Amino acid sequence: MKFKSLGTAATSIALFATALTGAVATAGTAVAAPPKDCSKAIVNVKAKETVKVRTSPKTSATALGIWGKGKRGGICNDGKAYKGGSYTACGKKSNMWYYGGDKVNGWVPKTCINW
Repeated sequence: MKFKSLGTAATSIALFATALTGAVATAGTAVAAPPKDCSKAIVNVKAKETVKVRTSPKTSATALGIWGKGKRGGICNDGKAYKGGSYTACGKKSNMWYYGGDKVNGWVPKTCINW
């Protein structure tokens, strides 16, 4: 039967995809990023301190820009926060992040946004 070869091929493809993306694919489940719907945004939100706007919700992620202290911007997804990497910022510890910004959108620490 050829089914045994098909299973080996599928495993090989999954391992290759993991090597490229760093994500583990499992049968029947999909790993999806939080939605970044900025059509439903809370606007005129101020940053408590200057924060880096990042490509993913972790402090080691690439910075896309900064959101300056007191500058107004927006938080996407109606202000919904998402779990990500742990951090200490603006005097608090957390692992919650918002998606938004003032000039460029990306991930910012929840503890540094005032709304």
